[in-house]
Amino acid sequence: MHRKCRRVTKGSWAESATRRGGARQVGRVVPIGLGLRRVILAVLVVVGMAGCSSIAGSDASFQFSSPGNADQIAYPVAKRGTIGDLTGPDLMGDGTIRLSDFAGKVVVLNFWGSWCPPCRAEAPELNAAASSLQSSGVQFLGVDIRDTRQAGRDFHSLSKTPYPSIFDPTMITLLSLRGFPTASIPSTIVLDRKHRVAHIWLRPVTRGELVSVITPIAAERD
Repeated sequence: MHRKCRRVTKGSWAESATRRGGARQVGRVVPIGLGLRRVILAVLVVVGMAGCSSIAGSDASFQFSSPGNADQIAYPVAKRGTIGDLTGPDLMGDGTIRLSDFAGKVVVLNFWGSWCPPCRAEAPELNAAASSLQSSGVQFLGVDIRDTRQAGRDFHSLSKTPYPSIFDPTMITLLSLRGFPTASIPSTIVLDRKHRVAHIWLRPVTRGELVSVITPIAAERD
């Protein structure tokens, strides 16, 4: 069974994944205190407002949906939608990384956190796939979420990750992906050369899966 990480209480992280009738479902959230609920509600209101203004000013056409709660979704060319220009600070440097920096390339977005055991476990698979696919015009890009910069940097260095990551402790980058489930960590999104969503995994992935799926997408000339 694949595992996903989800933060369920203040100050602690836990893994959550259940399967009922063959479909994956996220477990219930552990009750939290009234004060924390108010803080979370306030944050959601602010993020929701920011999301409205961000989406209104972009050309994004992608809207996430998961038929049957599937944890892997493939999109044929005719069904692919674009996302906004996902942007954020460079985890390992002082600059800014933008999706548009990789125009014309297949981009593989991986949402991860140093606090997440399945994320740490899949890192070698992602690193190997990134090296294998680089010559095909494929760019991997990590998004380190709900993390501290130092913890993210330490893991990035320790795992010898060969590609950059955006530092996004508040998950603001997900505004570029309308409806995307924030509890599905790790998750990986493949964008074709026009930066349309071509494939999604809502679980850890292997090098074999990545290479098998991405190779034909990189060969497309649509």
